[in-house]
Amino acid sequence: MSDVLAQAVAAMNEKLAGAGIDGTAQFNVEGEGSMVVDDSGAREGSADADVTFNADADTYREIFDGSLNPTSAFMSGRLTIDGDMGMAMKLAATLA
Repeated sequence: MSDVLAQAVAAMNEKLAGAGIDGTAQFNVEGEGSMVVDDSGAREGSADADVTFNADADTYREIFDGSLNPTSAFMSGRLTIDGDMGMAMKLAATLA
């Protein structure tokens, strides 16, 4: 697992506080790989997802450390989202 993905998995599990999500989300990190979040929490890998987020490593770092709002990242084009926008909004609230 790349350092970027390891940090993303740890940050996401911390933000979820041990709870999973109702559905499946995939976070694709350009040049690094993917992370899946579901009812079991976050882990490295890929899966059939209800919603998929795509961004570079710097964008994800900023989102997870709280210096970039996920909605702002989406509106500025730094983060793209495919799939269930309702689930995306719930996750954005968790990350913000």
